[in-house]
Amino acid sequence: MPENDKQPGLAEQALNKAAEMGLTSQLRDVEKMDVAIKTNPLKLIQGEVEAVSVEGEGLLMQKDLRVEKLEVQAGRISINPLAAALGKIELEQPTEATARVLLTEADLNRSLNSEYIRGMLQNLQIEAEGRALSVDVQQVEAKLPGEERLWMRSRLSIHQTGETQEVTFTARLVRSGNRIALEDIQYPEGGDLSPELTAGLQVKANELGNISNFELDGMSLRLQTLEVRRGEIDLTVEIYAEQFPS
Repeated sequence: MPENDKQPGLAEQALNKAAEMGLTSQLRDVEKMDVAIKTNPLKLIQGEVEAVSVEGEGLLMQKDLRVEKLEVQAGRISINPLAAALGKIELEQPTEATARVLLTEADLNRSLNSEYIRGMLQNLQIEAEGRALSVDVQQVEAKLPGEERLWMRSRLSIHQTGETQEVTFTARLVRSGNRIALEDIQYPEGGDLSPELTAGLQVKANELGNISNFELDGMSLRLQTLEVRRGEIDLTVEIYAEQFPS
């Protein structure tokens, strides 16, 4: 095979390896990561990449947030040709990509009980029954029974009274701007909380559903679509990258 036929494959392999290393450096663990970059020597000299695709499985983020699958597709990208010659990827200008993210019921439970999320669920300041209450949320368990709904059971500890309440509810998961939000909260077992306490917890839950919690360095995310099925959550996300992880 002529040398010029081999060279495109070599250039792509070098960039693929650099991209894989950059992405995995932002993760605590990953079961599988495949990067496919389409280019050729002439375009690479000009700092141009035709297309990039990423497929990952079992991605564990730095904050102990896990996703089962990640698929990223990007079109033409402008990179620094000198850096590319050294096996590095440096964006010459911001780029956009589209990602599909799949979270399983197990991923959701792991995230809700991670140190990061549990820390955000402590000492919640909520107005209820005409006074300010400090509430800790503990022992969270979640299920995805289908039909866009979330089932959740948790234990609430109220500082002022020393009271502990176990709360079970269902809610519809919907896209609200850049968040996965709770709507239509129902208490199937009849243990309704006060309206103020329910509203306060709903506000906090919607904060936790902000898709920016999954952002990597140099990248911002915008939620485009949300599909909640039995046992899993399927998201489509727009990525705006100012720099590539290195």
